[in-house]
Amino acid sequence: MINRRLIRIKVFKLLFSRIHADARSLAGAGTELLRSFDTTMELYYLLLALPVALKKYGIARIEAGLKKFHPTPQEANPDRRFVENKIVALWEADKAVWNPGSKKSLHWPDHPALLRKFYDDFCLRSFEDDIALLHAFYQNELEENEALNELLEEQNLYWADELGYVLGVILKSLGEVREGIAWSHPQMFKQEEDKSYALRLLEMSLLHYDEYLELLGKFALNWDSERMAATDICLIVMGVAEVVHFPSIPVKVTINEVVELAKYYSTPNSKVFVNGVLDKIVQYLKEEGRVVKEGRGLVDN
Repeated sequence: MINRRLIRIKVFKLLFSRIHADARSLAGAGTELLRSFDTTMELYYLLLALPVALKKYGIARIEAGLKKFHPTPQEANPDRRFVENKIVALWEADKAVWNPGSKKSLHWPDHPALLRKFYDDFCLRSFEDDIALLHAFYQNELEENEALNELLEEQNLYWADELGYVLGVILKSLGEVREGIAWSHPQMFKQEEDKSYALRLLEMSLLHYDEYLELLGKFALNWDSERMAATDICLIVMGVAEVVHFPSIPVKVTINEVVELAKYYSTPNSKVFVNGVLDKIVQYLKEEGRVVKEGRGLVDN
């Protein structure tokens, strides 16, 4: 589920926060990083639990309407397509998704106004099948919902940034659902070695921060260090750490990924600065024999 780009984002954010707080020690850093991965999985299960909460809200509303002495035509003949959705029923029976006794930080039933709005605005629409309904829900209703984003940000600082990513994971899984095949939850990491990659990238970035910062100053001669964006500095340090300490990762991949993060997390000019300085540092380290790549096609990459 968690890919290398998201790993780099999390390492960058943690590195930035630690440097900003002048806490460069490795103590607790790995634990904090692993906890951030846990929160991504929590968000995944939380978003699967939302349709279950909407189903329960819908059932309660249908039952209340049927009990009225003079129900409206809609209340007398309620639309049950959402509350009888087969995929939602699978998630409701899955303890990893819906467990009323769990200690999750956010419980959807505690936010009835949000459930009412989702139900009124979306769940009463017409769809051809169960999967189409949920696909449209996750694709169109959540990422730009201001109330939902505010709620997630209040609960966990990681969640607002990762909402789009986790929604993409769910949409991909919905696209692979077939009749008679059980829903399968993704593993935390896409590759077994990604956990060790994440921890080592953070460790090398913290341990060699001052060393790589000195290199940055050497090759950013026309830039005032006081005016450099702090985010750019952390991204370049992390990029150098990956180039030097991960022989199986192509240099081009590292630089491209770091530049992409600069586009999103730093200033409009950062991508040019980060790309240029990182490239100069890498060329220097290659000449010094400190960049050694292993594997076919990586030696000169």
